[in-house]
Amino acid sequence: MTKYSTILVDKSDGVATITLNRPERLNAWTHEMNVELQDAIGSINDDADVGAMVFTGAGRGFCSGADIRDNFKARIDGKRQGGGGDWIDLVRSSKPMIAAVNGACVGIGATMILPMDVIIASTEAKFGMLFVKMGVTPELASSHFLTQRVGFGAANEMCLTGRLYSGEEAYAKRLADHVVAPDELLPTALGLAREMAENPSRQLRWVKQLITQNGSETDIKKVHEREGQVLTQAYDSAEHHEAVSAFLEKRKPVFKN
Repeated sequence: MTKYSTILVDKSDGVATITLNRPERLNAWTHEMNVELQDAIGSINDDADVGAMVFTGAGRGFCSGADIRDNFKARIDGKRQGGGGDWIDLVRSSKPMIAAVNGACVGIGATMILPMDVIIASTEAKFGMLFVKMGVTPELASSHFLTQRVGFGAANEMCLTGRLYSGEEAYAKRLADHVVAPDELLPTALGLAREMAENPSRQLRWVKQLITQNGSETDIKKVHEREGQVLTQAYDSAEHHEAVSAFLEKRKPVFKN
């Protein structure tokens, strides 16, 4: 398994757990972390033994935002670092992703998980869109994904105040899809990931593709056309044929991911 400096990767029972691993800095985001995350996700997408991913943080935080020295100070000093590809495209084209938010989740820590499929918050989590307090503005298409998740008014409130929200408040605003006690966070996330991972991988990614394209589409004809195009592929797939055979033979289907 590839060794990383800022993240940990563990694979078990069809699920890969990716842990942001800079606990001394509350897992503050760095360019190196970004490159490692993208490499790990790409490897997992190519691993037929893994059907879904869970993301969490080591220690007390999930991700406290961009590392000030690595990111903002370096940019001011003219030492901006590159690397990494299109995060949004990677997340939305990948196997299912679940964020298990265990603590501080602010700035890019929050925006990086908004396009993931499910967000589960610990009662000890803290969410914040703190960009305005740093004199900057939201990124990673978060002005779109946040509005989709919480609605127009709540998105404005969160971004214009830059205040922190507890796990319960995030759940009430629908920023988080579930809120659980700290000791239930990973078991809940892993259980949901395993449930997703039991389904055929190609179909899971096709579903994500449709939701990405159609979630805010206003042309219903386009929505229907896209679904029809993907459904035609699905009808011809070995996975669909196996599911039908398994149903008729009264057995559990065996999907090869």
